[in-house]
Amino acid sequence: MRILFMCTANSCRSILCEALFNHLAPPGFTAISSGSFPKGQVLPRSLSTLQQAGIAVAGLSSKGNDAFADNPPDIVITVCDKAAGESCPVYFGPALKAHWGLADPSDVSGDEATIDAAFRATLAQIERRCRAFLDLPFPTLGRDQLQRELNRIGSL
Repeated sequence: MRILFMCTANSCRSILCEALFNHLAPPGFTAISSGSFPKGQVLPRSLSTLQQAGIAVAGLSSKGNDAFADNPPDIVITVCDKAAGESCPVYFGPALKAHWGLADPSDVSGDEATIDAAFRATLAQIERRCRAFLDLPFPTLGRDQLQRELNRIGSL
């Protein structure tokens, strides 16, 4: 199963999701990420947060949705924060689609400890959601049931 985590810039939240999901995922599950308006580079603090958590960062890059045109995902999960008024386009044809909104930790201001805490809190929320997803009984779920579960997980 191929999961696409999508955000606006593909430099922070969707990157954190991709890396953490792949860190936890069993064989047969793979995460990728993209942005509707990719920055072209991953935020250094995103990478350092992942490394501090013991999560591999090799191969992470900021890319647009066109990178997956020939190999579409099974599930598209947007992670942009609707409350912040961000645009979260969702397409990719028949893929299941869900929104797991996350506040952008790169928008947090303050001292280093405050910013680090925001990134760690975002990573913890992503971990809760990824674990809930990976704990689903996939062989027994139909498409509609999986859609309901994806929507439920987005509120965790």
